[in-house]
Amino acid sequence: MTHAIQPTRIVAVGFLGAIVLGALLLALPIAKAGPGGATWNEALFTSVSSVCITGLTVTDTATYWTPFGQVVMIVLAQLGGLGIMTFATFVGLIVLRRMSLSAQLSSATENRSIGISDARSIIRGVVVLSLVIEGVVALVLALQFGLAYGMDPGRAVWFGVFHAVSAFNNAGFSLFTDSMTGFVSDPVVCITLSVATILGGLGFPVLMQLRKHLRTPRLWSMNTRLVLAMSAVLLVGGWAFITAVEWGNAATLGHLDPATRLLAGFFQSVQTRTSGFSTVDIGSMQDETLFGMSVLMFIGGGPAGTSGGIKVTTFGVLLFILIAELRGDTAVNVFGKRLSRSVHREAITVVLLAVALVAASTIVLMLMTGQPLTPVLFEAVSAFATTGLSTGITPGLDWPAQLLLCLLMLVGRIGTITFASSLALRSRTIMYQYPKERPIIG
Repeated sequence: MTHAIQPTRIVAVGFLGAIVLGALLLALPIAKAGPGGATWNEALFTSVSSVCITGLTVTDTATYWTPFGQVVMIVLAQLGGLGIMTFATFVGLIVLRRMSLSAQLSSATENRSIGISDARSIIRGVVVLSLVIEGVVALVLALQFGLAYGMDPGRAVWFGVFHAVSAFNNAGFSLFTDSMTGFVSDPVVCITLSVATILGGLGFPVLMQLRKHLRTPRLWSMNTRLVLAMSAVLLVGGWAFITAVEWGNAATLGHLDPATRLLAGFFQSVQTRTSGFSTVDIGSMQDETLFGMSVLMFIGGGPAGTSGGIKVTTFGVLLFILIAELRGDTAVNVFGKRLSRSVHREAITVVLLAVALVAASTIVLMLMTGQPLTPVLFEAVSAFATTGLSTGITPGLDWPAQLLLCLLMLVGRIGTITFASSLALRSRTIMYQYPKERPIIG
């Protein structure tokens, strides 16, 4: 076992440990409303979805789980969003005021840091920044729930905190049975949740750099520029696409006034970028919309954050490679910088493996369930991209199919971290090269 790969395995073990602990807590009778406790299948699926900050559910979060169970879910989502090793190391810094080399390596791997020299400041910054954003979002939501909807103060605060943590961590869990459908025309709730989702989805490296150099874009790294540019393009493009295709669909946007249709289209574009809240019935959307949303979910958000998917940086790198090839350039240039050839291979490898995994899982799910392609593909991509949006078929699937979705959520969350990190960390010097030869392409 090499020292370069070991931290990635530690991260994976940390996530698995949190999932098992969460499942045990959710299986307790105190976690379930009504007599008895949740089945092991329900507890495990919910724990996986929480730790992997996905949001797919096989039960109604609002009515099936007690406040204790809901607290367990949102704590697991917070741990999954921050990163298990990041949280553990932060606790070690607070209690022991020191961190081992192993902890520094694991945290650097989980946060996709270049090195470990600044691990302490990165970990503190990640935790503090997360709590500050969640606190502001929780305050705005609590005031809106209390003043505009008449919730009593205690309930308004709890709902504000729960949805703030769920939104920033891109988890998508809601304490409302119909997700956020009841707030489809409320700009305060929709925009606040959207801002939290966008910030969480940008990734901690981007947030940390913006905090330091917000007014000096010339100091932004290629990663920050790429994340911001691609996120803006996909958000606006997704907004236009979803709104246009669903504009006349009476089951989704068609029955709303024009301003609310625009708000709902924007909200759904944001949430498709791996949060998973919804203000319209996803299962009633056009097949064209579901396929387009599947593409957006597959791309996901920024790296080293709370979003899933292959990441906008991976998609952006492939886009710039395509442009360079079409123009006949000898090098791939991104925002005035030349892209390393090793990054080309990393991006292509991640995408091809992700496509193969989603395609194979979709075929297996279709064979298991007998469901048509569109909803099955949507559910498989949603699980892999840790989005949590659903056409409504997940609760009715047999346990083997739900278990496959669990595996997709795991791979989508820890697989992208460990695999991408291992590619970046592994460096092998070859003292010879084979002669070149070109096959016929296209």
